[in-house]
Amino acid sequence: MTISKAVVLAVLRERGQHARADFVDRELPDRIDPSRHGGLLATLHLDPAGLAELAGSEPA
Repeated sequence: MTISKAVVLAVLRERGQHARADFVDRELPDRIDPSRHGGLLATLHLDPAGLAELAGSEPA
């Protein structure tokens, strides 16, 4: 399972965390692998399962 970076950016911007969204936009690929970037997602208080649910059924 991968997560679209656009979903992560939307959640962060919705929270008003624009600087963090800008960082994620610069540093992460368009498709985020939770097993590889799980630490960063946890630091940002983002649940990979919740992000996938927000995006619906995304292809891997």
